[in-house]
Amino acid sequence: MRYTFHHSLTCFCNFLFPRLSLFVFIFASKAIARNLASVDKAMNNSASAILIFGDSTVDSGNNNYITTPFKSNFPPYGKDFLNQAATGRFTDGRLANDFIANYVGLKDYVPPYLDPNLSTQELLTGVSFASAGSGFDPLTPTISNVISLSKQLEYLKEYKAKLKETIGKEKMEELINNALFIVSAGTNDFVVNYFTIPIRRRSYTIPTYMDFVLQRSQQFMQGLLDEGARRIGVVGLPPIGCLPIVITLYSNNAFYKRECIDRLSSIARDYNQKLQTQLSTMKLKSANSGKRIGYMDVYGPLEDMAFHRKYDFDVVNSGCCGSGYVEASILCNRRSAVCPDASKYIYWDSIHPTERTYYLLFQALRPAIDAIIKN
Repeated sequence: MRYTFHHSLTCFCNFLFPRLSLFVFIFASKAIARNLASVDKAMNNSASAILIFGDSTVDSGNNNYITTPFKSNFPPYGKDFLNQAATGRFTDGRLANDFIANYVGLKDYVPPYLDPNLSTQELLTGVSFASAGSGFDPLTPTISNVISLSKQLEYLKEYKAKLKETIGKEKMEELINNALFIVSAGTNDFVVNYFTIPIRRRSYTIPTYMDFVLQRSQQFMQGLLDEGARRIGVVGLPPIGCLPIVITLYSNNAFYKRECIDRLSSIARDYNQKLQTQLSTMKLKSANSGKRIGYMDVYGPLEDMAFHRKYDFDVVNSGCCGSGYVEASILCNRRSAVCPDASKYIYWDSIHPTERTYYLLFQALRPAIDAIIKN
């Protein structure tokens, strides 16, 4: 029984797992939640647009337009979104993208770049290029047939060409220079790729794989800088040992001992430390050119939630959808039971945070955002 349960879950992981997803909020009342975007605005902000890259934590629906099993454009996803629309966001409502975009005074919702119906105004104020299931390691998006970070960079170039046609080269370059870039990826590289599939484990130890992923992330960041990015926020890894699916897979007793697995979260801590050092070095090299590169910490706030240090979540180790132990993407569907109040849960499904969690993460990230976008 134990073997069968673990084996089936491992098969599930090989098939389905976007990089954990992180950032957004819902007040107890849906009406209040929908009006929440009118919170405080950033002061001294000159962000011209918001441009997002990464995985399911920041994918607002690009996977709707590609052939992949990693989709969420069906109920109960979007249960607490405007008009209960399942947009392709891997949560019950909004992502941190949406709260950040409103905070910097641009828009209420960040649309996916691949939406064929985007208006000129939507393009001008920013889009998400992210794809659920992606990662810095080129193997990671291949596993789930999603949009790689290198392809997202190509889409940025395509996006710039569209802007150039609309507003001219000079204004396009000014918009890119003053845009807020956010990069959120890396969790899938470890959870979906390294831990689940043996390919990388044959060639890399955890420390050497960590260095490999960081090298790829640095290359991607340099690509953004080469395309004119001047304000970049880079999101670190969450405490991966606290993800419900990880607890299910790696706990000694997945049903009765659902505690965070520190030996796995420690990998995220080490990675984040190295990432901060890497970003500091990049920042120093480009300081004289006015470029700002900031680290965005989600590990600390999420661990505070998981250990009840702050906030008031009732359920911290399973998701709102289904059993909350394994369900994500197509396994969280119309037939799944759903908890009555997602705001009492850290996680919406077995991987991705609820809207409320995303909102609280956004609040925690505001100082970092302010430092990146201030005039």
